[in-house]
Amino acid sequence: MADYTLYDLTVSLLTPLHVGNGVELLHEYDYAIHKGKTWRINEMKLLDAQNVEDSRLAKQLARTKPTQLLNPSDFDPGSEFFRYVLDGTPRSSGEGAQLREQIKDSYDRPYLPGSGLKGALRTAIAWHGWGVRRMRPDIRQVGRRRQWAGQEYEHTLLGRNPNHDLLRALQVSDSQPVSTNELMVLNVRVLNRVGNLSGAPVEMEALRPDTKFSLSLKLDRVLFSDWARRGGLQLEGREWLEQLSAVVNQHSQGHARSEAKWFSQMKGADRIAGFYNQLAAAKLPANRFIVQLGWGTGWDDKTFGSRLQADSQFMERLISDHRLARGRREQGDPFPKSRRVAVGFRAGPGNQTEEIAATPLGWALVEMRVRSN
Repeated sequence: MADYTLYDLTVSLLTPLHVGNGVELLHEYDYAIHKGKTWRINEMKLLDAQNVEDSRLAKQLARTKPTQLLNPSDFDPGSEFFRYVLDGTPRSSGEGAQLREQIKDSYDRPYLPGSGLKGALRTAIAWHGWGVRRMRPDIRQVGRRRQWAGQEYEHTLLGRNPNHDLLRALQVSDSQPVSTNELMVLNVRVLNRVGNLSGAPVEMEALRPDTKFSLSLKLDRVLFSDWARRGGLQLEGREWLEQLSAVVNQHSQGHARSEAKWFSQMKGADRIAGFYNQLAAAKLPANRFIVQLGWGTGWDDKTFGSRLQADSQFMERLISDHRLARGRREQGDPFPKSRRVAVGFRAGPGNQTEEIAATPLGWALVEMRVRSN
């Protein structure tokens, strides 16, 4: 058998995806709103074009809002004053309103970080391993620090440290970049347990559904060889990596069933409940799987989720010890009690525009093809 297998992956977005770079873009400084579009300003080009030689005027210019240097005739998609242009605009148009930026390469082209996909695969593999080994929640293994709450479980399932981690054998590349034409402006709200959109909206750049990424995955079998074992490396769970599509689908479709049930109880969320019912019932070939990526996927998809919730007494202790609940909560209330959703708009009574829960975030279909050479 070969020492490794290379797979070419195609990741096709089913719902909008936001993978942030930690930057909050500011209205009138980093972007402008003009005729229903969002224009990302190239501040250096804009300042250079002012051709100011007087140092005092140059300092004054540097304190001027970039949008004040723009003329209506400058708003041309081919203008060097803009890095890119997005269809749509954030709802908030006040000075300094914030728009979360999507991660991009040095040429402003969005891409999918391999670390993000690998993290989602890691969650699914650990969730699967929990069931295979028939583990049970134990509050003594959780510890007191929230950020490390699941670490002991991960060590048990995947390896005691990074050098002895099962996921060393799974290497995922960053994707090839895609065009900024794939970006959109997305408005996200919290849908609470009574079916209302609540809290301040979060506005962000996001990648459109149907965007496709190309990347690669390498399964390194050398790390399971006699040579590796003689060197002290004894990784367990190889079969989980060999059956990656089935393992990830088991986790994702279980999560989809749970979400379909939650959204079906929410007024106005029929569309999202239907989407999850479709995911849960999908019959996929052996080389395809569904997975949720990026920001806004929620607590349940980033942890052992349903494995922990199977023990209600354990969950109540976990929620209390780590102060996981926000706001008022009674013992036995569902957790988590809300979901982040992308918002759509429709005409309401009196021709007023009203918000509706439109779609969840970050769902993708992944196809794996063995590379022949």
